[in-house]
Amino acid sequence: MKKTLLTIVLLTFTTLFYAQKDSFVKVKIPNDQTYSFTPIIDIEASAVKSQGNTGTCWSFSTTSFIESEIFKTTGKLIDISEMYNVRNTYNDKAWDYVMRQGRTQFGEGGLAHDVINSIQKKGLVPQSAYTGLIGDATQYNHSKIVPKLQKILDAYIKNDKNSAHPNWKVQVDSILDAELGKMPTNFMYDGAYYTPKTFAKKMKFDSKNYVTLTSFTHQPYNSKFILNIPDNFSNGYFYNLKLEELVIAVDNALKKGYTIALDCDVSEKTFSQKFGVAVIPKNFENNEKSLTYIVTEKEITPEFRQQEFENYNTTDDHLMHIVGMVKDQKGNEYYKVKNSWGTTGSRIGNGGYIYMSKAFFKLKTISIMVNKKGLNKPLKATLSI
Repeated sequence: MKKTLLTIVLLTFTTLFYAQKDSFVKVKIPNDQTYSFTPIIDIEASAVKSQGNTGTCWSFSTTSFIESEIFKTTGKLIDISEMYNVRNTYNDKAWDYVMRQGRTQFGEGGLAHDVINSIQKKGLVPQSAYTGLIGDATQYNHSKIVPKLQKILDAYIKNDKNSAHPNWKVQVDSILDAELGKMPTNFMYDGAYYTPKTFAKKMKFDSKNYVTLTSFTHQPYNSKFILNIPDNFSNGYFYNLKLEELVIAVDNALKKGYTIALDCDVSEKTFSQKFGVAVIPKNFENNEKSLTYIVTEKEITPEFRQQEFENYNTTDDHLMHIVGMVKDQKGNEYYKVKNSWGTTGSRIGNGGYIYMSKAFFKLKTISIMVNKKGLNKPLKATLSI
């Protein structure tokens, strides 16, 4: 559901003196203001959730994105199961790890296209049909899943006669059943029975509508390439745009009513769930101040963006969901970004949303996923999509 925007405005003052005839008059004028945000675009999205103690932000963000897509198509806001996609992707990652003989990363992470791949192969289910929680559990905790799975997979790869199972797939499914629950083959929803495939069809979700866009200088612009990042185990393709074109693509999609799945880096101290903002100050000494006050931000060039990617200051460490745009009292625009860390901890009342400046987006975004219908015709023609 849409959130109520809470605006808080505080002023600090500088004391100035100026001469008036034969006396001095003391005047206080504002030199700084705390953020005051006004909505520009606000697209319907489901309630903020918590991914708990898991590395499954990629599923929470992309599932939220899919929920908004379904709402745009059907007018119904459906609570889709994040863990159904996670469960399917664990199986895919296990296969990839075995086929690469363990010479690749195996973990909880993934990307937006992994959810799309899961839907293509296995369909969709509502949260009511598959929660991924066992027993009385109310929070997600996957800390034991990957170690258990990797132990089985490594034994098979190393041909450990004492612990290797001749059919590692059976053991993987057994672990996932125990940790996440058995996947439904059919279920009742809103008075009717569905399979995951028929439910996806009922939701009018077409996985072929989605593309992933990025911007890097080490590949030709307007080309399609596989981005070599740790979580791209499934070798998903990315379309490469100029940096300003990537920003324009986001803005145009939002104006057309399409939300965005966002993969970015949130390791900067100026990304704050507590304060609900993400900015890139021009001056390092303004980092702390920038969490509550408007400051001048750094100009982000494609060259600087590339440098930060290549030196690992920008990594694919978190995925979120862009659902709108706001502006501050000086007219600066920010993306309204839905996070998956729950609704607590936001000092200025964003309720689990982050207002991300365009400077932060330009520097820290790895990629975006968008519905092709949200792109302008000239861009689609250039990319041949």
